[in-house]
Amino acid sequence: MTVVIVGGGLAGATVAQTLRERGDDGEIVILAAEPHLPYERPPLSKAVLLGDKGVDSAYVHDEAWWREHDVEVRTGTEVQSIDLAARTLVTNASEQPYEWLVLATGSEPRRLRLADESGRPVHYLRTMEDSLAIKEALTDGARISIIGGGWIGLEVAAAARNAGSAVTVHEGAELPLLAVLGPEVAQSFADLHRAHGVDLRLGAPVTADDLSEADAVVVGIGVTPRTALAEAAGLEVDNGVLVDELLRTSDPHVLAIGDIANQQHPVLGRRIRVEHWDNAIGQGKAAAATILGSAEPYTKLPYFFTDQYDLGMEYFGNVGPDGYDRVQTSGDFGGAFRAWWIRDDTVVAAMQANDWDASDVMRNSVGQAPPPAS
Repeated sequence: MTVVIVGGGLAGATVAQTLRERGDDGEIVILAAEPHLPYERPPLSKAVLLGDKGVDSAYVHDEAWWREHDVEVRTGTEVQSIDLAARTLVTNASEQPYEWLVLATGSEPRRLRLADESGRPVHYLRTMEDSLAIKEALTDGARISIIGGGWIGLEVAAAARNAGSAVTVHEGAELPLLAVLGPEVAQSFADLHRAHGVDLRLGAPVTADDLSEADAVVVGIGVTPRTALAEAAGLEVDNGVLVDELLRTSDPHVLAIGDIANQQHPVLGRRIRVEHWDNAIGQGKAAAATILGSAEPYTKLPYFFTDQYDLGMEYFGNVGPDGYDRVQTSGDFGGAFRAWWIRDDTVVAAMQANDWDASDVMRNSVGQAPPPAS
């Protein structure tokens, strides 16, 4: 059995690792467009930017591991087309047949023309090279303008302040993370960054004048899934590659996982596309099980985490398009706290901040009645 994995990120690497852990001895080929062995991305906006770890810490495995486990990793290899009927794909170097194809092509940052034409050094954060370039820009006294008050923007802001840079964050919404957390909890992140000297400019679009004196501009306004290859092949695509509960695309020999997978989620009862580290691992393992014929529906709930200054948090679940009726909290927003997003007297999402003993409790609360209010 030949398994070909397109993408050199954590999701694709997890497929290969899981296949070997479960005893598969067939041919496994990873086609990575970047000139690096497979690596994960959270360190690029966290430990690497903070200077706590080197960029090499992001690698999933070293070269020896891939060699010892007989996984062929072809770096710098772009896939140009897929022939679903012939079960082959064409790269910039050769033609490659497959019996199972796993698409894990990830996503790419949304560009902002205003920033690109500002005349200032502009950075987007996706690759190892991006992270190193931003780290180099975060120096004591540097004026850093960040466009976007989402997770990436705020993590870069925290790293920049840690380096002594003067930081301005431009966010069109009334609060950072408003769409994700709602006003009840998003305010705590606004307070956190202001307490650390960040100039938050909220509720207004960024202008060219806003960027005129910046030493560097970092744009973090979201990502788009890389689906062009799948779409050109004739797979069904709609805000990602459409997959079923077993991560199968419209072609039964092709799976899609990670950022690009728009999955029919059996627990949430709707489609969802998740752009986080934990999902890459979970779907990578599930894809391997599907390939080996032991698949079960992928039921894991979305999960993500962040580290900013002295705050670390974990978020479980997903509010979804139906929103929530209320948010229930306990603890101190300035220290350790818990929050539950509730709809129809059921917890649809839960979060802990600086309360690490609560992780399992919060995860297990999703789908249950909320705890008694404190």
